[in-house]
Amino acid sequence: MTNTKAAIETGWNLDNSYARLPQSFFSILNPTPVRSPKLIIFNSSLAESLGLNTDTLQSSEGAAMLAGNRIPEGALPLAQGYAGHQFGHFTMLGDGRAHLLGEQITPSGERFDIQLKGSGKTPYSRGGDGRAALGPMLREYIISEAMNALGIPTTRSLAVVATGESVIRETALPGAILTRVAASHIRVGTFQYVAQWGTVEELRTLADYTLQRHFPEVDADENRFLNLLQEIIKRQAALIAKWQMVGFIHGVMNTDNTALSGETIDYGPCAFMDTYDPATVFSSIDTYGRYAYGNQPNIAAWNLARFAETLLPLLHADQEQAVKLAQDAVSSFTELYHYNWLRGMRAKLGIFNEEPEDESLIEDLLSMMQKYSADYTNTFKALTFDKAEDSVLVGTPEFIKWNKLWQARLERQRESKEASHQLMRDSNPALIPRNHRVEEALEAAVEHRDYSVMERLLEVLSTPYSHCPEQEYYSTLPELTNRLYRTFCGT
Repeated sequence: MTNTKAAIETGWNLDNSYARLPQSFFSILNPTPVRSPKLIIFNSSLAESLGLNTDTLQSSEGAAMLAGNRIPEGALPLAQGYAGHQFGHFTMLGDGRAHLLGEQITPSGERFDIQLKGSGKTPYSRGGDGRAALGPMLREYIISEAMNALGIPTTRSLAVVATGESVIRETALPGAILTRVAASHIRVGTFQYVAQWGTVEELRTLADYTLQRHFPEVDADENRFLNLLQEIIKRQAALIAKWQMVGFIHGVMNTDNTALSGETIDYGPCAFMDTYDPATVFSSIDTYGRYAYGNQPNIAAWNLARFAETLLPLLHADQEQAVKLAQDAVSSFTELYHYNWLRGMRAKLGIFNEEPEDESLIEDLLSMMQKYSADYTNTFKALTFDKAEDSVLVGTPEFIKWNKLWQARLERQRESKEASHQLMRDSNPALIPRNHRVEEALEAAVEHRDYSVMERLLEVLSTPYSHCPEQEYYSTLPELTNRLYRTFCGT
């Protein structure tokens, strides 16, 4: 860490604990400077919570730092190595266009990774140019901040800086660098990398580091690595349930995109579902629906099984016993996910207590929504405010029958109807980052350098549960259906 005058002026208070791990885990190198960095958007409230000086970082000097042209005091830039199963196929990966500057220690003592994304080539670039385009970086900023406002664990976005240079994809596009803030960037793929190419001692070092960083409450005894597996499974079960609650589709749930902190990470071809359909896929590269909305819980379990495999040498000296411990732990995911999902769905319907028939009540509603192509978010909003007429379900025989059962269910609990409605208001967002509104904002920013559309969108997305009139415009449905909308990784 540093206490120099320059650091005090900017507020950087960086440590480099990851750089003290075995050197085979990363490559130390500086970002590649860019021609003319210009700050496009800056997250002042996040900066303040990190203990950073917002005025300095919004100056030309700050833009140079956020572009990688100037290295903050105390930083030790590095690119992390990791592997991963991409669409089921194992491969060597790593930070091909990102540099971890260090870990910011906040005034409250919390630790967050500060990473530049799109900051130049690294030893892991695999032929790529190490750069990023403005559109995808602004997309990550919008979606990650919206996810945070929805109460879903996520990496955050501190800033996007235009580089003044073009990146070549199918055409020439304006380049940009995103500053990402994360509890850490330790992934399932990080463990896969060490398990494949490292030693057992290096694997133990990584596991102990992960425990100390994210699970300090776990006792440092001989069972600590099993406890680590169990804690990570718990966090993933809670996270994926939260995704399903709001109709979020990650789009590329590879093992290298599974953060062990329990945060949502790597917003590539992500999108939010409009019309309810478990088979919904937006990503242009997910041709077989591996990462469809309804398949996300299964993929999470699959990814956790791959993580458990990396821990086998640490779980037990006897291979057979180690496998059994891993299998038992991973098998708990389904029950944990189901518990979180059912609890969340009860809240979306204003239900406080538990009854055996609740799940069939929920499933019947979802089946109706799928049959009649009902909008996922707006259907729950209509129920929240007793405005069934706002839903395509109104008047159908199925809904009339279902509504009677739901009202009877609410009457059987001790809580008042107003309490139920408040629970629903707190559980059902007024709006999500509608795909067409996000595209509208990105087009204005990238094609016309008009950032006001994005700024207004971010403002309304920052309070998704306020249910205020200003949000109505952003709740309207697109003319296109889910099946016609496509997203791209943008790499």
